[in-house]
Amino acid sequence: MSMITERPAQGRSPGLREATPRAAAAAGARRDVRAVLRAYVSLTKPQIVELLLVTTIPAMMFAAGGWPDLGLMAVVLVGGSLAAGAASALNCYIDRDIDQLMRRTKRRPLPSHSLTPRSVLVFGLALAVVSLVLMAAFTNWLATALTAAAIVYYDVVYTLWLKRRTPQNTFWGGICGAAPVLIAWAAVTGTVAPIGWALFAVVFFWQMPHFYPLAIKYKDDYARAGIPMLPVVRSARRVNTEILVFTGLTVVASLAAWPLGMGPIYGVTAVITGALFLTEAVRMVGRSRRGEPLKAMRLFHWSITYLTILFIAVAIDALI
Repeated sequence: MSMITERPAQGRSPGLREATPRAAAAAGARRDVRAVLRAYVSLTKPQIVELLLVTTIPAMMFAAGGWPDLGLMAVVLVGGSLAAGAASALNCYIDRDIDQLMRRTKRRPLPSHSLTPRSVLVFGLALAVVSLVLMAAFTNWLATALTAAAIVYYDVVYTLWLKRRTPQNTFWGGICGAAPVLIAWAAVTGTVAPIGWALFAVVFFWQMPHFYPLAIKYKDDYARAGIPMLPVVRSARRVNTEILVFTGLTVVASLAAWPLGMGPIYGVTAVITGALFLTEAVRMVGRSRRGEPLKAMRLFHWSITYLTILFIAVAIDALI
């Protein structure tokens, strides 16, 4: 990038003309528009939306016993993505005071002054309204109510209250993170079957061994912002214990879903990936106890791989 925009040290290259003021202004305007668009997109935290969709599509497929109506799937995917984006944008608006204190978040649009607080608030509320209108118009009351509850829970209960006041914020915040499974199931059937609740439990328990490694890596950031994440306010022993317990509960929940209607492909996948997930958690805890470098992000990345493979198995079982 710098080589492309760098000007020659002396004179002007033959055959090249200097940009006119009008052309330079137009190019600057295009760059400004692209920068603003990138800022708005970043507010929605696309990586989180992508991870939510990993659980939504297979849940819809299993609830439908195969491919659901493609129109319904499109509505749920678009509506769910907009709802998740709305929750994330409103989270950025609420957390603008602490985001500027953390190295991990200080480049977000509000701390970097790329966007104004008012524009972020309007953007987040607009996404929420559009998502709920879509869900209400094309799904059913239960899926719409669950979508609305997830947005409110994440931004009001978790962001405004739990995140700033209790080290159990990740545990209770896991409810909204696992909600897409229930929303997907409800959109297809109008209710939630026991196996849907089992898959909800998988994603709910999974969020602790998924997020705690990230909180360990950015422990100093959270401490600087006064956020009582578990690794900040509790001992390493307590954090290690919770990682092992919740990894174990994740695996148990995944196995509990097997006799509720899953097939052998899912069952074998749950056993193998669960064993690998638990092994990685035990390894990280072992390194912690021995005083070695934790390599916490290995568990973070493996948790994503685990959830992705497990829900791919859910989708495959729905098709056979």
